[in-house]
Amino acid sequence: MALAGDTRIESAPRVIDTPIISADSHITEPGWTYDSIDPAFADRAPYFTDEQPEGATFHIPGMSQSIRLGLHSAAGKPANELQMKGVPFEGLHQAGWDPEARVEAQKKDGIDGEVIYPSVGMLLCNHEDLDLKKAMFDAYNNWISGYCSTAPERLYGCGQTALRSPEEGIADLHAIKAAGLRGVMLPGVPGTANEATHTGDYDDPMWGDFFEAAIELDLPLSFHILTGKAYRPRGPKLNSFMSIIRGNQDLIGTFIFGGVFDRHPDLNVVCVEADAGWVPHYMYRMDHAYNRHRHWLTSPELARKPSEYFNEHIYVTFQDDWSAFRMAEAGLIQPDRLLWANDYPHSDSTWPYSQGMLAEQTADLPTETRAKILGGNTVELYKLHDLFPTA
Repeated sequence: MALAGDTRIESAPRVIDTPIISADSHITEPGWTYDSIDPAFADRAPYFTDEQPEGATFHIPGMSQSIRLGLHSAAGKPANELQMKGVPFEGLHQAGWDPEARVEAQKKDGIDGEVIYPSVGMLLCNHEDLDLKKAMFDAYNNWISGYCSTAPERLYGCGQTALRSPEEGIADLHAIKAAGLRGVMLPGVPGTANEATHTGDYDDPMWGDFFEAAIELDLPLSFHILTGKAYRPRGPKLNSFMSIIRGNQDLIGTFIFGGVFDRHPDLNVVCVEADAGWVPHYMYRMDHAYNRHRHWLTSPELARKPSEYFNEHIYVTFQDDWSAFRMAEAGLIQPDRLLWANDYPHSDSTWPYSQGMLAEQTADLPTETRAKILGGNTVELYKLHDLFPTA
């Protein structure tokens, strides 16, 4: 089987006539993204440089490491050319910040739209200064709403919230909705979380009104990889790539074992870019843990099996994950909860070879199932029926 992004793969015709939508794509923040930050934080705003040997780089006051953009805009490059630093701004995909170029990039990949997440903003979720984080996210929301407004029929932006409190989070939800954005990316750890006392995390009932507000506003809540506490893998550096889905699995367990979905039966959560082929074993493992170990590893009493909550409340996005399609074909994953994505313009993107990859990996799926995973589920989740009435 060919690897997605490998230059040997030739572009292919669209695999289906129904909508094909990437449920996880990204912008590449340009240097002016945070120009609208609250003036009180102007002296601490992220700033951009483009000098060798670092290349296009964001510097974030209060964070020890700069954010180099090379891998954030490496879609389509051969594997042996991937590099994090040293890539100049002119070497990045223009579509990362130019919405008109973005539409052309979508057409090149044979897709009809994208749910848009930040790139730099993912890592800003880990900033320890909650006040600065709030100011940065407000500025980002202002910028991304303008970007998506150029082609709202194709660009579906997700806003950010720092979650300094449930009340402020609710206000952010209303502002994000009013800005025309379609979803909300939450930080992996809310600003209120206290590890020492085990309070304030997403399973704390204090977030109940926030969750209900998201439901009422039809704003899906997303958790993207790399937006929470980092794990320290051992061995070669490549092993770090294998650990990035762990944070999302922890969040899923927090919501399910914490009884969040019993308290909020209409809540849905999107697990973004953590792949999906692992889901059947994870659901089995959750059921086993609950049945065998919940008395000494205390957890709330649940009304249903953990796997049932997963199947009904957790959406997962993936791009080049052959095993996810196979699990759906075998009935081991609920196909209504699978969302395909191309991850453009990141280094893991299937762009511009998505159609060839999808033709190969979805060949054995029933037509209806394939249509759901490649676009129909995203239309349903993000309420895009006005744009795709027949999906």
